[in-house]
Amino acid sequence: MKLTLGFSPCPNDTFIFDALIHHKIDTGGLEFDVQYQDVETLNQKAFLGELDITKLSYHAFAYAVNDYELLDAGSALGSGVGPLLITKDPALAARLKNVLENKEELNTAENGLKIGIPGKYTTANFLLGMAFPSLQNKEELVFSDIEQSLLDGTIDLGLIIHENRFTYQAKGLYKVVDLGDFWEQTTNSPIPLGGIVVKRGLDKELKVKINRLVRESVQFAFENPKSGLDYIRSHAQEMEEEVMYKHIDLYVNKYSEHLGKEGRMAIQQMFDKAQDLKLIPTSRKSLFLMT
Repeated sequence: MKLTLGFSPCPNDTFIFDALIHHKIDTGGLEFDVQYQDVETLNQKAFLGELDITKLSYHAFAYAVNDYELLDAGSALGSGVGPLLITKDPALAARLKNVLENKEELNTAENGLKIGIPGKYTTANFLLGMAFPSLQNKEELVFSDIEQSLLDGTIDLGLIIHENRFTYQAKGLYKVVDLGDFWEQTTNSPIPLGGIVVKRGLDKELKVKINRLVRESVQFAFENPKSGLDYIRSHAQEMEEEVMYKHIDLYVNKYSEHLGKEGRMAIQQMFDKAQDLKLIPTSRKSLFLMT
């Protein structure tokens, strides 16, 4: 049986899925037709129900929850792993830090600042809306283009994700805020970034099997961290091995193997808070695949 599977070419996803798609574990007869896309494209594919299994942002999951449910394995949650809001203007960085720390209102000119975001439905954009609700002048960009757009002066602020958190300083850019830290200080919970979802309409036994295989793929990667090095490198934006494994260490952890009680509580807390702020639609569907 062949299933469609979507995930990003970023090191954390290729690290997780290497063993699964290359049959380093026994997949029990399942084959996977893999689509590599940036996270916002995957979000849009989920809205259309195009993939059997896919990575997506937790923010986007709120718009796809009627068609998909969350696997217990494969998620990206953690501490110190959030998206960063950056700029090339150190004075602007200092000003906005002060605004956030002192809960001040932005002035009219500041409200008009142009922000490059990696997608409307990314968790990063949801967190930006929590921290700076009045910043609405946003341009959607492929995440890997945001740093260069800042350097070119076509945007004032950039919302970066993935391995760009390791490269922005070397390019002369400045951090305004780590939105993961902002979330953690606000909620005392790990930050839910992205998860792996499966179509609700698939057979329950098949969904449980998929969850088990994703977990086994994560476990194989933990036990054999260099096994997929060539595969990971072939898709990585940053080719330096040190950067790739910093990225993996940041986003692949115990929650990628099992969400556990703490992980599930953090995800439910994000959905509840987003619904309270009217940032996402309300749904009565259960979020989690019951295994």
